[in-house]
Amino acid sequence: MAQGDDQRDPDLVAVTEGSDAAARLTRPAGLDRERILAAAIEFIDAHGLAALTMRRLGAQLGVEAMALYRYVPGREDLLDGVVDRVVETLFDDEDGDDLYIEVHSGWQDYLVRLAHGVRRIALDHPAVFPLVASRPPAAPWVRPPLRSLRIVESFLSTLRASGFSDQAAVAAYRAYSSFLLGHLLLEVTQTGAQVSLLDLPEGDPDARARTDLSSFPTLARTEPLLSQNKSAAEFEDALENLLDRLAQVLHEAKGSDDGAVLEL
Repeated sequence: MAQGDDQRDPDLVAVTEGSDAAARLTRPAGLDRERILAAAIEFIDAHGLAALTMRRLGAQLGVEAMALYRYVPGREDLLDGVVDRVVETLFDDEDGDDLYIEVHSGWQDYLVRLAHGVRRIALDHPAVFPLVASRPPAAPWVRPPLRSLRIVESFLSTLRASGFSDQAAVAAYRAYSSFLLGHLLLEVTQTGAQVSLLDLPEGDPDARARTDLSSFPTLARTEPLLSQNKSAAEFEDALENLLDRLAQVLHEAKGSDDGAVLEL
């Protein structure tokens, strides 16, 4: 008898054959945690975080919401899993290599590739990225958007191997994560992502019509310039400036007897 055609009572099966047999009996074919997380990311990308419920996600997967709880205990666990799955994509490229976290050409190249990897996540999943920025991490010393112990370990060990002291590496980690978080949250907001559940995803359509700029002549004159999307260029400029600052930190750390580090 095919699994989907087995109409036996799951509770009786649990008594006679054990709980594992009962779980197999009631588990929808092909459903697992990874498939649920992938569907949740797809749903958030399409409809936004505010629209996500277990019932709607179940409907998208063609199952009852209760079937999801075998793999995700609740919505909070689901959101944690979404963040983990999205961040973990930094470890893989199409060839299965650790594209963004392996050192190829020194610490600066590493930080550039990691930054672009995180930015790709933000641009691929702008509605998910605010979750990356806001979910409480399992380890409170891990700062968003680098929400993975593997990434933080890779980051710090790379800089230590390149001559940074522990203090300099931690200072670099703080400055780098703050740069990524601030820039990318601003960028996804500009794409219409809903950073707060109170936000309108597309903004207030009547705000422009209600705004009187007659008392702000400079602002009115420069509005066309301010409206230009320079996100990519600004990201590159800010990243380059940060790398210059970190190079100075490394220089100061190497010249210090006690491992002291410049304040970033």
